[in-house]
Amino acid sequence: MALTAGIVGLPNVGKSTLFNAITKAGAEAANYPFATIDPNVGMVEVPDWRLQRLTDLFQPKKTTPATFEFTDIAGIVKGASEGEGLGNQFLSHIRQVDAICHVVRCFDDDNVTHVDGRIDPLADIETINLELILADLETVNKRYSRVEKVAKTKDKAAMAELAVLDKIKPVLEAGKSARTIEFSEEEQPIVKDLFLLTIKPVLYVANVAEDDVQDPTNNHYVQEVQKFAATEKAEVITVCAQIEEEIAELDDEDKVEFLEDLGIKESGLDQLIRTSFHLLGLATYFTAGEPEVRAWTFHKGIKAPQAAGIIHSDFERGFIRAETVSFNDLDKFESMHAAKEAGRVRLEGKDYVVQDGDVMLFRFNV
Repeated sequence: MALTAGIVGLPNVGKSTLFNAITKAGAEAANYPFATIDPNVGMVEVPDWRLQRLTDLFQPKKTTPATFEFTDIAGIVKGASEGEGLGNQFLSHIRQVDAICHVVRCFDDDNVTHVDGRIDPLADIETINLELILADLETVNKRYSRVEKVAKTKDKAAMAELAVLDKIKPVLEAGKSARTIEFSEEEQPIVKDLFLLTIKPVLYVANVAEDDVQDPTNNHYVQEVQKFAATEKAEVITVCAQIEEEIAELDDEDKVEFLEDLGIKESGLDQLIRTSFHLLGLATYFTAGEPEVRAWTFHKGIKAPQAAGIIHSDFERGFIRAETVSFNDLDKFESMHAAKEAGRVRLEGKDYVVQDGDVMLFRFNV
């Protein structure tokens, strides 16, 4: 399941430094705009302590974690929606991602140039949001002129789409994102077909200085970002990209010691990966046995046959049932046999909605 979150932000806010830390891919990080032109893509493991516990229980030959894709997109500047700088490329790259991680600079440092010559996280957010809004407004206006003509013939599909466009257009014109609008279940497929940039879920990543890592709530820049994010019902996490890049070079044991010295329980990157994963409505089920323990990514709300199809299309086509136990029960009873003896292993059919943490064995026949 190739789902990806795009890392965006103004030049020199710490995007590429953060991306380097996430993927150890070495995307160029430099103290000037446009150091990163083409989007760099990296696959990361989703941190999940349950996978290690299952590995301890089953002692498999192989353990495979769930993965998630991040794309580092070059910095956007004012006028991007009109093709300024490398605007058209940036916007097309954002269009291809499923969620947006918006990195905002929340630290003072005279040695790191700001593209606008001052530190103002809300102005930075406004710059990028406005470019995305303007690009969406152009999309809506183009669609509007086509659909309006067809709607006059009383075409039901065109009339439904026109009603959605009428709902979106004034919001964009007011300088607000499409994600601030409530859409009905019937309207959502129409909205999806518009491929709007501002409908994508957003996570604001406040990049702070090392001194603020232990308690970022005292940082007034972070406070401003949190207040703004609340108006969009968006989440905010804080990281120090510079520290995260250092942590990424350490082995697991040294990493734990480093975090303890800093007085924090979890790295910002683990928090970023996990939050981005859930931002897209994703969850994890497991398959476990002697050959392999593996985490599988799925969209919340899918049923057992579709979950089986993530492994192989034949599993979905010939689905019979799924032998299922919750991770919590398996953790408690410590073996499938003991869980079965306790009546905690269930046989689930085609209508079963898969839950995060399910450990599943699929029966199928093709």
